[in-house]
Amino acid sequence: MARGMAGMMRQAQKLQAKLARVQEELAEQQVEGSAGGGMVVVRANGRQEILGIKIDPEVVDPEDVEMLEDLVMAAIQQAREKAQAMAEEAMQQATAGLIPPGMNVPGLGV
Repeated sequence: MARGMAGMMRQAQKLQAKLARVQEELAEQQVEGSAGGGMVVVRANGRQEILGIKIDPEVVDPEDVEMLEDLVMAAIQQAREKAQAMAEEAMQQATAGLIPPGMNVPGLGV
């Protein structure tokens, strides 16, 4: 039984190292979200961290700040959704064959 437990521990350590590498890779990968036909563009990495925002000067209207705020929020949301999807796919690939589908393992959330 001790041998089986040692094997499980080694497998868990390998999984942990693999997931740490995936997290590092996600930090380097980027996605973009946009709104207003590209008037507002938000860049994020695979860890859902916002890296930058570009706003076309044409969309800046002092009389309609609310529209600009809405465009920025929409672009951020789209970038975060893309980053989350990218991270989920990377984690599924990293754990393929190691964790049964549908099994919720604490700490694997992205």
